[in-house]
Amino acid sequence: MTIRVGYFPHNNSLFVLRHRGILERALPDVEWVDLRTLPAPAPVDVKTALPAQHSDYLFSDPGYDFIGTGFTPPITALANDRDIVYVAVSGPRVENGRLVTKAGNGIDSVADLKGKRVGIAHGSWQTTLLLLALDQAGLHWSDIEPVDTGVNEGGPLLLDGALDAWIGAYPGLAAVEVATTLHTLVDTESIFSHPSLWFTRRDFAESHPDALRAIIDALQESDAWITENPRAAAQYFVDDITSRGGTASLDHWEAALRGRPFGLNPVGPEFLAEQQRAADLLAANGLLPTRIQVATAVDPAINDYLASSAAVLQP
Repeated sequence: MTIRVGYFPHNNSLFVLRHRGILERALPDVEWVDLRTLPAPAPVDVKTALPAQHSDYLFSDPGYDFIGTGFTPPITALANDRDIVYVAVSGPRVENGRLVTKAGNGIDSVADLKGKRVGIAHGSWQTTLLLLALDQAGLHWSDIEPVDTGVNEGGPLLLDGALDAWIGAYPGLAAVEVATTLHTLVDTESIFSHPSLWFTRRDFAESHPDALRAIIDALQESDAWITENPRAAAQYFVDDITSRGGTASLDHWEAALRGRPFGLNPVGPEFLAEQQRAADLLAANGLLPTRIQVATAVDPAINDYLASSAAVLQP
């Protein structure tokens, strides 16, 4: 049977694993599905909905059986009645990005964003970070003008004044820091832990436990390699960007990878509490079609395997 694994550069672990050939030793028939080649999801109104492309692909053919994303997509999947299970979470990615504005423009705090245009990669962890920051400041989603910039377009829009604020992520944020003086409205660490996470369909987890364990083991091995070889890992990202006609700094990518946690951990109560809080806020602000209970996506058997495999891999 062919096992389909979705990947894209924004999940660094899966992107590197795609290039390392580790998973193929256990699953010779693995098929790697580049998310960037799949049909674009239907557009949604950034003020009233979240895109559900990751869960749509999990439940479509062609699509994939396993995926790694940021914080928000599994919440969207559950709210759209997708029967998913969490596989693992990373450690906190507190250095990955922050909500910034250009210094001296009169926006000194999150509370000053009322009525302002704020750029985010909508549907990603950035939506959750912005909503949590707004809630902390006593604002609602309807109080701002959210703009879906994707992952890469927000920096230039902030620089030319089309955005009042932007959630930037490294390494792209580094180029904006060079071009202008930024003022940080809120960093990631003060808001939430912002882990990477991996999830799958419940039917896949129950029908193919050996394949799922092989994916977990391969990711653990590859992540250990990234930790020891961040510059070599960074080269995969630079090569991908240049092959598509872009430019990228190896130094910036290496620095970004050095600042991120690698390794897969069991799904614990602190992560679930953060997910539930975010899900409740998303629903209360009209961005989800229904309220959910994220604990329904926990599979104790997967958690047990993660706990034992992590113990084996740690020195």
